[in-house]
Amino acid sequence: MPLQTIGLTGGIGSGKSTVGQMLTDLGAHLVDTDAISRGLTAPGGHAIEAIRQAFGPGMIDESGAMDRARMRTLAFSDPGALARLETILHPLIGQQADASASLARPGQIVVFDVPLMVESGRRWRDKVDRILVVDASPETQVQRVMTRSGWVREAVDAVLAKQASREQRRAVADHVILNDGITLEELRRQVGELWDLWNNHP
Repeated sequence: MPLQTIGLTGGIGSGKSTVGQMLTDLGAHLVDTDAISRGLTAPGGHAIEAIRQAFGPGMIDESGAMDRARMRTLAFSDPGALARLETILHPLIGQQADASASLARPGQIVVFDVPLMVESGRRWRDKVDRILVVDASPETQVQRVMTRSGWVREAVDAVLAKQASREQRRAVADHVILNDGITLEELRRQVGELWDLWNNHP
């Protein structure tokens, strides 16, 4: 059976989104679950009223969006709060991901970009034919996120501690791209070679 779906995952600062864009450039249809989540929690997003009911009006900022910084602080300190948020978001993300995937052209490979694919158990892994993990050392991840987002190191370390380990991601991978100490051109070459391999050897 021809390859139809790819699950793309990697830790924060691994370069996963960059690889997702490269796969799009090669012809894939990208379903970005992180972008879907941001849309659900933006002003007017479908999750806003449920978040307001579950966490109170103080978790909604002046623009009408979820206060992401405040929610991040709460979720890291209170596993119960994180579980409540996931109960709200995950079904909505799944519905919108399926709707987005249905927009792919006939025969077009769909890439599900799911940052927490490993942490979500089999829910996402059972939807895809192959899993591509973008990997990098923790130090590289920290430096990238601090540069990109302006976070302090402690904040990045806290996120890394909550995410799956490199070993856990590698254990579910059909292929791993080590995006550490290489140029964008080299990364693009590796992505292109994998795309050709998977398309020619389904």
